[in-house]
Amino acid sequence: MRILIVDDEPKIGRLLAAELGDAGFDAEATTDPRAALERIRRDAPDVLLTDVRMDAMNGLELMRAARGHVPDLDVVVMTAYASVETAVEAMKQGAWDYIVKPFETDALILLMRRIAEKRRMSAQNEGLRRYTARGGETLVGESEAMRRVRELIANLAESDAAVLIRGESGTGKELVARAIHAASRRASGAFIALNCAAIPDTLLESELFGYERGAFTGATRRKPGHFQMADGGTLFLDEIGDLPLGLQAKLLRVLETRRVTPLGGVRDVEVDIRLVSATHRPLETLMREGTFREDLYYRLNVFPIVIPPLRERREDIRPLAAHFLAEWGRPASDLGDDALARLVAYDWPGNVRELRNVLERATILRPQGRIGAGDVLLGEASMAAPSTPREDAFDTLDLAETERRLIRRALEVARGNKSEAARLLGITRRTLYGRLERYGMLDGGDEEPPG
Repeated sequence: MRILIVDDEPKIGRLLAAELGDAGFDAEATTDPRAALERIRRDAPDVLLTDVRMDAMNGLELMRAARGHVPDLDVVVMTAYASVETAVEAMKQGAWDYIVKPFETDALILLMRRIAEKRRMSAQNEGLRRYTARGGETLVGESEAMRRVRELIANLAESDAAVLIRGESGTGKELVARAIHAASRRASGAFIALNCAAIPDTLLESELFGYERGAFTGATRRKPGHFQMADGGTLFLDEIGDLPLGLQAKLLRVLETRRVTPLGGVRDVEVDIRLVSATHRPLETLMREGTFREDLYYRLNVFPIVIPPLRERREDIRPLAAHFLAEWGRPASDLGDDALARLVAYDWPGNVRELRNVLERATILRPQGRIGAGDVLLGEASMAAPSTPREDAFDTLDLAETERRLIRRALEVARGNKSEAARLLGITRRTLYGRLERYGMLDGGDEEPPG
């Protein structure tokens, strides 16, 4: 918490700044109320600690002027004149509290800690309000782990600190990044996402930093990079562990200078972004192997958030299933107890993403009515696992017939478009053609799958 001390006795100001600094606060002092007002206007502190009686401007006048620039500024007045009138007037005009000279520095430190806690709670509540108002409720889950994630997001609301989100593939790292943006002061700005693993190394630099016309063959126009597009908002770099070493050095420079140089450009461009990055890879191992820079790691990992895999928070499966079913216009009651038991028992190597795909296939297979265990098609490993509960209906189920029904229903939903049907089924187009051929479902006029 930043504290500006204003007292026309220089020794008092220096002493208070030193004592508060030793207590962990960022405190500075000035003897000039007008200089203090300019500093408040230029770089708003959290707390103004001001003497009442000063020659150039009294403390109450300074407080009124300062709050005109920073409405949420907390003000504490110091007075050697312990009159009820002075204290009451200060409180009426918006002072948070007052303290009477001479006072023990321990009393002042305690007062400042109370203000810091009040500001923390206020920021958390505001973050929760923005988080809910802008779709934060889509972070579904009743587990302690997910409650903790939501709490961390709210705590980040008033900060621009870099965030590193860690978790296995499919746990919802981008969803958490979007929730951080929605809860922040930057929520009205852009949220720009880039998957570092999905862009070829040769193109990644131009995607990040942009380029000028003529920077390379085919650059017929100027193109801003993701840093520029996210100016004033949040930049999300997914799979940051896949960033090439050469680009890691350039990213570090941008984070330190807040400036980017587009390819082919001669001038730096200032950018104001909040960086959120994510990875499923062990960055500590990559650092030991020399493929990830240690200095960049510490720059990115200012505020870490870990999302546990779904198998470690099975109590979230029911609400997640209800949420996904609602997306497709189905009530939660459509999911039978036997189907839910299979979902809860499965280990979910693909995490929430896999759960969504399984449920989407189940709704295709069972477009109406109750979804049973036989409609829940899981991975081969889970079907073979002895710990997985087996319902009688599933034991006797003809899997080939189920597959035929699933394919038939997917083709109906996709209106015969085989590429779309393959997407719905979570398989490749070539695999779909193989199944169609196996079950004699290929029409004579069907084209061959791409080689």
